[in-house]
Amino acid sequence: MLLALVLATLVAAQQTTSFPAEDGGRVCADLYGQGTRAVLLAHGGRFNKESWREQARAMVSQGFRVLAIDFRGFGCSTGPGQADFDHAPFEKDVLAAVRYLKAHGAKTVSVVGGSFGGGAAGDASIKSAPGEIDRIVFLGAAPNLPAEKLKSRALFIVARDDANDSGPRLPGIRAQYENAPQPKELIVLDGSAHAQFLFQTDQSARVMHEILRFLSMP
Repeated sequence: MLLALVLATLVAAQQTTSFPAEDGGRVCADLYGQGTRAVLLAHGGRFNKESWREQARAMVSQGFRVLAIDFRGFGCSTGPGQADFDHAPFEKDVLAAVRYLKAHGAKTVSVVGGSFGGGAAGDASIKSAPGEIDRIVFLGAAPNLPAEKLKSRALFIVARDDANDSGPRLPGIRAQYENAPQPKELIVLDGSAHAQFLFQTDQSARVMHEILRFLSMP
């Protein structure tokens, strides 16, 4: 009964919102919880903002305010370049969301990004003002731009056998990790699940634990 009440409260706290990106795009998002510590959730290519519900609620239970966005071309989000997935300026959606949270009372904003959403988060950090993005969790991802220019502390989580048509992802992610400034961490998990698909494996609890630990570090 208590668990059901807690879940009902968290569901009730969810709000849908939207806000502009600097290039005229429009970002749709789901907002969970309250507080001055905020986390932005940036989905991968086979997911959307709704895919983060379980993780968002876990973060809210730890005192975070959480914003899950749809990137341009997904859901009701739109913006220049959305038709060209490989070159769309997705980092502008991340920066718009970070600035929305800061404008609405967040003192710190961190980003958890899966797959291309993690790449967009890294690029946003590189293009951001110092201090705008406190920390980033990269799930099966790394910045597209040179990682040595990251302005946020970083946690990289990747499955050892995660691969695409071009081959294993770990070598490229490890290379970007090595170039990233301190403080940083790299966690290599067993298995082959990519990014948010990790939450559908027996590694899910560990991944969530490591994310919450990293986000809560002083």
